[in-house]
Amino acid sequence: MKKRLLTGLQPSGELTIGNYIGSIKQVVNYAKEYDTFLFVPDMHSITVPQDPVALHRRVREIVGMYLACGVSGVENHIYIQSEIPEHANLSWILECTAYMGELSRMTQYKAKTENKKEKEIRCGLFTYPVLMAADILLYNAHYVPTGIDQKQHVELARNLAQRFNAKFGETFVVPEPLIPQVGAKIRDLLDPEKKMSKSAENPKASVFLSDSEKDIRKKIMGAVTDSGDKVCFDEVNKPGVSNLLTIYSVFKNITIPEAEAHFENARYGDLKKEVAEVLVENLTSLQDRYAEVMKSGLVDETLDRGRDYASAIARETYRTARLRVGLGRD
Repeated sequence: MKKRLLTGLQPSGELTIGNYIGSIKQVVNYAKEYDTFLFVPDMHSITVPQDPVALHRRVREIVGMYLACGVSGVENHIYIQSEIPEHANLSWILECTAYMGELSRMTQYKAKTENKKEKEIRCGLFTYPVLMAADILLYNAHYVPTGIDQKQHVELARNLAQRFNAKFGETFVVPEPLIPQVGAKIRDLLDPEKKMSKSAENPKASVFLSDSEKDIRKKIMGAVTDSGDKVCFDEVNKPGVSNLLTIYSVFKNITIPEAEAHFENARYGDLKKEVAEVLVENLTSLQDRYAEVMKSGLVDETLDRGRDYASAIARETYRTARLRVGLGRD
């Protein structure tokens, strides 16, 4: 029997080619090895102000894009966090298990509240790591894919599970962080020292999966390169050129050395033109599939199936936790 893995699809901003490489392709592979739970954490999104209409739209769009990219709605259990009330219910029980000190030490809370006035900081920003723990523990997930910057949240889930189990009896699986193997890292086109982000202040810094052919070419041709004129992979001395080589190799499905050999006698302009061409070819095809998915009814079909499957597990886990802390009449 496959062990369970849980990961989320943040509905905040448009997906970039960096998201495609670092997240979406990973999910396709996870489903081969794990019983994969893939949820849309829309409740996490409202820790900061959101346009309700835009949030509704992004939830559907992000699921549609994942499906268009080859993520199976049958092999994966895909569902929306807020459609399963046990997430919030279990979060309250876990909040009464967590300590103020451990939440105040969360690095992301510190980063997001730095230089902000008290009236600008919402309580949800402080407590959302507990909701994240509930997201994980509700399904007794064995593994949670995470980067180094998010590992602290999985550690909190582990601590809360162990603390609850010690006091009330074995209830939750203690999850393990799954650090993805280092693969291709797509960098900001204007500042290759930073990771490409869907929330970058300058949209010219990122290539979005929904970008038009014109925008793709314009962004790549405007990408920062480096001193010298030799096209080679050197992340320290040539981060801009190395980033373009990485993008080319990934979307051409070849190795970095093969990409370097291909551009051995090329100039930076030649490199940019070919990177733009391979992106246009791949993303145009992806956008066609996305349009078909969004017209087909597959998004709702997938979310209904995922919700029903996940709900049954969530209800049982929450019922056990509720009874063990003494809530209800049972």
